[in-house]
Amino acid sequence: MTTTQSSISSTSPTPTVPSGSGRVANIVLDSFTEAGRHVRIIPRNIEVLIFATIQPVMFVLLFSFVFGGSIQVPGYPDYDQYLMPGIFAQTVVFGSVFTSVGLAEDLSKGLIDRLRSLPIVQSSVLIGRTLSDLVRNIITFIAMLAVAFVLGFRFEGSLTSAAAATALLLLFSYGLSWVQALIGLSVGSVEAANSAGFLWMFPMTFVSSAFIDTRNLQYAWLRTVADVNPFTQVTNAARALYNGTDPGDAVMWSLVWSIGLVVVFAAIATRKFKTSSE
Repeated sequence: MTTTQSSISSTSPTPTVPSGSGRVANIVLDSFTEAGRHVRIIPRNIEVLIFATIQPVMFVLLFSFVFGGSIQVPGYPDYDQYLMPGIFAQTVVFGSVFTSVGLAEDLSKGLIDRLRSLPIVQSSVLIGRTLSDLVRNIITFIAMLAVAFVLGFRFEGSLTSAAAATALLLLFSYGLSWVQALIGLSVGSVEAANSAGFLWMFPMTFVSSAFIDTRNLQYAWLRTVADVNPFTQVTNAARALYNGTDPGDAVMWSLVWSIGLVVVFAAIATRKFKTSSE
C-alpha cells in the first residue's frame, strides 16, 4: 500500500505557478471575474445605489441654495462653477468607503475565506472589489453631474479637458479605495469599517478648497494644511479643467498623489490579505 502511494505521488504532476505574461493574464482574468461578481450584485441592491446617489445630490442642492448667495470666490462670479467640482471630488471620495464596508461584510460572512480556498490569484479579490466600487462611483457621478447641469453648471473648457478632470477625480477615488481596502481588512466589523472609513474623510474634504478659497481660512497654519492637502490638489486641478483655466502644477500633483496611493496601499492591503490567511 505504501509503495503504491509513493508511486502515485512520484508520478503526479506538480502544480506550477504561472510566471511572466501568464501570471499577468491570470491576474487580469481573475480580477475582472471578481469585479463582475460585485457589479452584478448592484442591481439586486438597488436601494443602496439609490441612497448612495441621493446623498451627493443633497450636497449639491444644499450648498448651491444655502451657501450660493453667501460665499463669493474671486474669479468665479457664479459660485456653482466653483462649487460643483468640489462636490464632485467629495462624492467620489466618500464613495470609496464602499470598499472598506464591502470587505468587512465579506469577512464577517466568511466569503473571503471561501475565496482564499479557490485556485485564483489572491490579489485579484482586492483588485476586483476596488474596480467594482469604481464602477459604482461612475454611476453616482453621472447622476450628480446631471443634477449639476440642471442647476446651471457648465463645462467652460473643452470636452477633452472635462474628460481629463473626471478621470483625475475617479483615479483619486480609486487610490482611496485601496486605503479603504486596508481599513476593511483591519477592523473587526462592518460598523467599525463604516466609522473608520468616514472618520478621516470629513477633515480631508472640508479643510480644503472644495467649498471656499483657502485664502479665506482664519488661521495661517490651517491654510497651509489645506493647501498641501491632496484633496485640494485634485479639486483645484478638476476645477481648472472644467472651467477652462490653467491648472498649473495641480494636475501633476494629483497624478502623483493618486498613483502613489494605489501603489503604496495596494501593496500593503495585499500583504495584509495574504498574511491574515496564513
